[in-house]
Amino acid sequence: MTEPSRRDLPAVGTLLGHPDVRPLLTRAPRSAVTAAIRGVIDDVRRGAVTPPRTEHEWSERVAEALERGERPSLRRVLNGTGVVLHTNLGRAPLSRAAIEAISATAAGASNLEYDLASGSRGSRDVHAVQLLRELTGAEDALVTNNCAAALVLALRTIAAGREAIISRGELIEIGGSFRVPDIMAESGARLREVGTTNRTHLDDYRRAIGGETGVIVKVHRSNFAQQGYVADATLRDLAPVAREAGVPLLHDFGSGLMADLSAFGLGGEPQARDAIRDGADLVVMSGDKLLGGPQVGIVLGRADLVSRCRRHPLARALRVDKLRLAALEATLRPYREPSTVHEAIPVLTMLTAPVASIRARAMTMASELRDAGLPAAVVDSEATVGGGAFPTARIASSAVALAGGADALDDRLRRAPLPLVGRIADGRLLIDLRSLGPDEDALATGAIVTAQR
Repeated sequence: MTEPSRRDLPAVGTLLGHPDVRPLLTRAPRSAVTAAIRGVIDDVRRGAVTPPRTEHEWSERVAEALERGERPSLRRVLNGTGVVLHTNLGRAPLSRAAIEAISATAAGASNLEYDLASGSRGSRDVHAVQLLRELTGAEDALVTNNCAAALVLALRTIAAGREAIISRGELIEIGGSFRVPDIMAESGARLREVGTTNRTHLDDYRRAIGGETGVIVKVHRSNFAQQGYVADATLRDLAPVAREAGVPLLHDFGSGLMADLSAFGLGGEPQARDAIRDGADLVVMSGDKLLGGPQVGIVLGRADLVSRCRRHPLARALRVDKLRLAALEATLRPYREPSTVHEAIPVLTMLTAPVASIRARAMTMASELRDAGLPAAVVDSEATVGGGAFPTARIASSAVALAGGADALDDRLRRAPLPLVGRIADGRLLIDLRSLGPDEDALATGAIVTAQR
């Protein structure tokens, strides 16, 4: 592309005064419109785009640039990837009750740290704690800003300067290249690795326990599975060994599952209550994975150990705000009714929806797209849980397949005012409806029609 000369480009002032541009000044500050104009001119000067051919086309480019500049950096996205708990797309969508709780709490003052009964200063640590105790059987609970923070706080509190015994097969890497051993090292605990990558026995832990032992750590391998010549010591195996040695047993549980999904073909993932029952002294888990709530870390377990974590100075740096506490409490409440919780928590609804219902939605979307003159077909698909949970599970699903120019269409949909993210397979763009909420189908259809115009 030939770089245009300066005399080929309009002046900023000229475009500001153009009849098609002046109305933009009524909806946006002059500085924002000026920045949009400069951006368009710079793109043309650099040869990044084709030069507009008319004054009207220049004004259209400016209006488009202004609209892009006014979009928030963080915004809603439609998830058509088939990965239900997509970390890059924000993991768990919140329930309507959680969203309403956030809105109500954000609208004005709240009793975040005020005791309404006594009229005196209270503590944010009381919110959601009673529900966590009730639902998991833990003696006490504490909420931090994410699971990694919960792990660091727990280790810092009970094992700083001492050894943390952990199996080599559990020194895993989680999303974003973060590694559990690196996170643990930041706590001040010294890692004492036992066993091998594929086989760790109870005697490996027994032999490692000594005067420098501060904690035994058990990490749930939630984002991969080991098969073949493997051996492992379970929580239930480790609990009596830890008790006999007088050493706390800490379980990094991760996924936060609190509902039985085995009836829906998703078995084998432990629940938080199981970890407490099997003898863990402290359990740390996420709130925005299978629990289906906001991004928080949760510490569960013995009252004395949780109390020590709560009093640690680091707890203040890792605490959560009122909005996440409100969302967490609203997320937990439906778990009191196990038979209906799948209907109340969007993540659970997506994971347990019958494939026939997913296919029916896909057929409706494809029919509407064809009515709009767009080629669309329904294909069988396999969805995944995501979020480092049920790593080997493949869930039957249905997707709408869009033929022709998959890469270009994918690019347009990602850049749309309400982006729609799918996946490309066999030269077609697939929109998997397992990871879309039923109320998002019409939005996805509209985005595809607009992008294809």
